[in-house]
Amino acid sequence: MTIRAMILAAGRGERMRPLTDACPKPLLEVRGKPLMQWPMDALAAGGFTDLVVNTAWLGEQIGAHYGERHGASTIRYSEEGRDFGGALETAGGIVRALPMLGDLFWVAAGDVFAPGFAFTAEAVERFAASGRLAHLWLVPNPDHNPRGDFVLGADGLVADRGEPGTVQTFTFSTIGLYRAALFAPPDCDIPPGNPAGLKAALAPLLRAAMKKAQVSGELYLGPWTDVGTPERLAALNRA
Repeated sequence: MTIRAMILAAGRGERMRPLTDACPKPLLEVRGKPLMQWPMDALAAGGFTDLVVNTAWLGEQIGAHYGERHGASTIRYSEEGRDFGGALETAGGIVRALPMLGDLFWVAAGDVFAPGFAFTAEAVERFAASGRLAHLWLVPNPDHNPRGDFVLGADGLVADRGEPGTVQTFTFSTIGLYRAALFAPPDCDIPPGNPAGLKAALAPLLRAAMKKAQVSGELYLGPWTDVGTPERLAALNRA
């Protein structure tokens, strides 16, 4: 079974302005190569070379930079900006790309720096055997997200964070494994391929699946940065 991967690269990058006024955020360089290339190269190192990239803001620059191949990887594009005039948010973008992704696939953000993360066949095999709808990698809460996003139970299941201070929380790294069934009724009513270009966030779908004990997770304790501001980008390039 070929396991495909989606790189999220459609966002406007408002907080990164003025850097993103003329360059899409995923093409901003960290330590000599574009942000989005770090997960692309890590996926290829793990043997995952069939990539789908969604684009919107200045998306033509991404297509021009990589074309249909990068090293051993083949790249297909879901051009949300061309087709609908803008980004469809995370779930809307994934559903748009579902016909290219198959039943089980990786998703990683093109604006998150996690140079030590390993995409492995073993992780895919464990997830496939679990029968669950999603498996998320969580990280310790950074300064800009002190409340965190989710709770990781001793049983390996992920739950919503609940009331502040009641349990230890973690931040979603943006890296995950998913089944197409997560993006189907009853919790998602957007048809595969999202022909109408509907916008939809990912968090509500994950929370609905968490209530059914259908989301597992684990901690990633390696270097990780959500490159959300020019200051964070500059700090990485000084290191």
